[in-house]
Amino acid sequence: MIPMSLAEIAAAVEGRLSETADPEALVTGGIEHDSRKAGPGGLFLALPGEKVDGHDFAPAAAAQGTVAAVASRQIDSPAVYVEDGLRALADLAREVARRSPATVVGVTGSNGKTSTKDIIGQLCASLGPTVATEGNFNNELGHPYTVCRVEPDTRYLVLELAARGVGHITELCEIAPPSIGVVLNVGISHLDGFGSIETTAEAKSELPRFLAPEGTAVLNADDPRVAAMADRTRAQVLTFGVTEPADIAAVDLVPGDGRHRFTLRTPAGAAAVRLR
Repeated sequence: MIPMSLAEIAAAVEGRLSETADPEALVTGGIEHDSRKAGPGGLFLALPGEKVDGHDFAPAAAAQGTVAAVASRQIDSPAVYVEDGLRALADLAREVARRSPATVVGVTGSNGKTSTKDIIGQLCASLGPTVATEGNFNNELGHPYTVCRVEPDTRYLVLELAARGVGHITELCEIAPPSIGVVLNVGISHLDGFGSIETTAEAKSELPRFLAPEGTAVLNADDPRVAAMADRTRAQVLTFGVTEPADIAAVDLVPGDGRHRFTLRTPAGAAAVRLR
């Protein structure tokens, strides 16, 4: 995490410090909600659960070297007291993102988010220090947790954005505003939560609609619902596809033995690609 004092963290999350917490103590590690992963210089996020209460593990986290716990009830170790732990995590992530110069890339879609995010993360890592969502840890807990992993030298932050309803993607974007937004597709995988494919499209369009004019929306030209989002963003638009005219296109596609081969056509030129 970007180093901050406990006083700065308390201000960011609208919390108050316990009497045993040193306002000047510097948090240099990450924030963990699993006490087994908590370590020296970090924070422990004590969350109440249905079967176990994270507050019961705050002393163990302190014994492992954490600077303090973010807690919503009294504990016997240094703490930043807040009303709601998840909201505090989001507020802390928002402050980390505000202090970071990293380029933020958001990825959403009904299918393929995790694999696409992984590929983008690997490509960005070849250019500089990169933090990316682990697995599909993309919800109201996983998203700010990932943002809090950003360090002072992080150049790219690649985030997978999931939604269970309209408004969720906007909420995630407000924590770490993306400058690049990728929309893969609009499918029927979430109809149980959205009710219709039109509502699903509306939710996914929140990412390109959120982007600033200097940002870039990367849209799937092969999906009509995604392609239509070009008219709903202020950002520059880049399209990709295999069957429609697109700025970035995979042409001459050969499935082969399951390792697809194609020619990648881009404004900067063309290259032969063979997937692993």
